[in-house]
Amino acid sequence: MTRQCALIALLATISLTAPTSAADGLPSGDAKQLGFDPDRLSAIESALRSRVDEGKIAGGSALIARRGKVAYQVAVGMADREAGRPMAIDTIVRIASMTKPITSTAVLILVDEGTIALDDPLSKYLPEFAHPTILKPRPDAPEGSPAFEIVPAEGEITIRHLLTHTSGLSYRFANTPHLVDLYVRAGVSDGLSETSGTIGDNTWRIAQVPLAFEPGTAWQYSLATDVLGRVVEVASGQTLDEFFRTRIFEPLGMVDTSFVLPEEKRDRLAAVYEPAEGGGLQPLDGHPEQHGPLVYSASYPTWDDGSFYSGGAGLVSTLGDYARFLQMTLNEGELDGVRLLRPETVEAMTTDQVGALGVPNWGHGQGFGFGFGVVKENSDLPWAAGSYSWGGFFATYFWVDPEHELVGIVFTQSYPSQAGGLNEEILRGRGQRQLQHHQRRRVPGHPGLPGLPPGPDTILWVEHYRDRAQLGDRPSSRNSSTWPPSTEPRTVPSTKLTGGP
Repeated sequence: MTRQCALIALLATISLTAPTSAADGLPSGDAKQLGFDPDRLSAIESALRSRVDEGKIAGGSALIARRGKVAYQVAVGMADREAGRPMAIDTIVRIASMTKPITSTAVLILVDEGTIALDDPLSKYLPEFAHPTILKPRPDAPEGSPAFEIVPAEGEITIRHLLTHTSGLSYRFANTPHLVDLYVRAGVSDGLSETSGTIGDNTWRIAQVPLAFEPGTAWQYSLATDVLGRVVEVASGQTLDEFFRTRIFEPLGMVDTSFVLPEEKRDRLAAVYEPAEGGGLQPLDGHPEQHGPLVYSASYPTWDDGSFYSGGAGLVSTLGDYARFLQMTLNEGELDGVRLLRPETVEAMTTDQVGALGVPNWGHGQGFGFGFGVVKENSDLPWAAGSYSWGGFFATYFWVDPEHELVGIVFTQSYPSQAGGLNEEILRGRGQRQLQHHQRRRVPGHPGLPGLPPGPDTILWVEHYRDRAQLGDRPSSRNSSTWPPSTEPRTVPSTKLTGGP
């Protein structure tokens, strides 16, 4: 181990308890009483530390909660090596696309209130999206003639399409190569770097680009959630920043989550690292990085312009704050007596809504709800059926397992990610050697997820018999006669999209 790695090991922190105030996260709990083996949970620290020692990450942190209490949390390595600042439980990180479930929650708050309906056309709120067009391939085009043509779409984008990424929108950096140049020429921002103007300006630019397909006919990860952020602004009369703060963050006690990081908190922001030439890591500087159409920056949360609020990628947060948000969803819309969403709404949000359209290249059994990736029955994925999850561009990740009432969050700050199967090692509790041994069993179409069977040798295994005897069963409306949700007007229906089963 190098001298630097030895220093990092000394600076690593570990905590098996959590603060009890709402502003500091979820309350603490005893790992054993929550059904865990504390010795197995300590393997999470080992998984993080090994990647620090190997120079794959500068630092990382993780949190595991069950039944609303933190069973384990740990921080290892450095948040900022150059400043000599260790990773801590309250280190602030860029959560990037983990912003999306929060924006989706904002939309569904307005749906619950009757301000927005799922099947409203997007043009009702943003007229620039009326009369959309599609960039359609011409497979039989004569040589020398255009390979694509722009044709009118048969229908309009709806709020439901945006929530489920079935709108036909794209990202400038991915998904649809023949649309990339059009997004770049239109000046569309993906929300990962300093951007002048407002999200209203950016959504207007997005509206000038043709769609990749007819709305509701396919799934494609996209800027849809950024567009939803603008819908929230128009429908509520508030900026997205104001809506998040007054309707979500303050009610839930999320004190360190924001678009623009205040000056007094900037010394808690982790640096972002990238692979250095010749090996090791180097920090991103304050200038945007550009790799083809992809533009990203480490400094956008501290940009003083502070008027561009990306609903798809713009937030910073902490383990404690994000755990409170996820616990609200696990509690079916309520936390500490504060209700944000109706139980029926959370049920629909965390249930597959795309049906037979599927989520291409994510493995058999992966579906998508209203803002979350969800695991369906008969899944090849290494999570229990009914689990939901998502991640962020700078190597952050979370999962929620309603069956076992688990919340898990893992934070690092790097791009491209060097974590190397960290999430799967924590989920499955097997070391990297065992993961490599099972490479042949990886989930088809998803190279990052080994299809290992669950079992009692895993870190997060909960003994059902002991658990039920000591703690009792928690009733869940997922199995009650109140499901499916009510179909009264202006509520969230559980029906599938066109094209579903």
